[in-house]
Amino acid sequence: MKRSWFRAFRALGSAALASALLAWPAVPSASAHGGDPDRPTLTCAGSATIRFEPGLTLRTRHSSIGGAAGYLCSGTDPRVTSAQSVIKGAGETSCLSVSSTAVEWVTWNTGEHSKILYTRRNLVQPVAGETVALVEGTVVEGKYRGRPVASPGLQGTLNLLDCASHKGVEEIKGPTTLLFL
Repeated sequence: MKRSWFRAFRALGSAALASALLAWPAVPSASAHGGDPDRPTLTCAGSATIRFEPGLTLRTRHSSIGGAAGYLCSGTDPRVTSAQSVIKGAGETSCLSVSSTAVEWVTWNTGEHSKILYTRRNLVQPVAGETVALVEGTVVEGKYRGRPVASPGLQGTLNLLDCASHKGVEEIKGPTTLLFL
């Protein structure tokens, strides 16, 4: 029974992520920015691991958020092909909602860095430990400074029943993207 619930939530989450990605506006082409080399089109896809301390439960409580992501990138700047990032934040969290502020420090394969600020609002929609995220932020420092960023993703847990435990869901993993608009 536990396995069938996991598959059902995973399928629901996958369908939600696919819908979000298909419904998301296309990343503007370089010509939409007048071919401005300082504003290249960039899309990165990869995976993220996010940790909550204390873990997500059915009751809302303040949690620290931390994690890491790795991306493969493509766009109009052929020098940028990949990135690694560290994510830190805090906010009011539960298995039913997460409202937080987070910062993602991105290190590009070129050695350059970006700091993305995701402001406080309902950043993700968890459903029993399966999280469909569609967050928006702004690059506040470094490469691409001033650019808006969208970051849709789907992170999940292997044990959905952890939401009902005192310990909660401490870690979620799954695909994520960075879309520089």
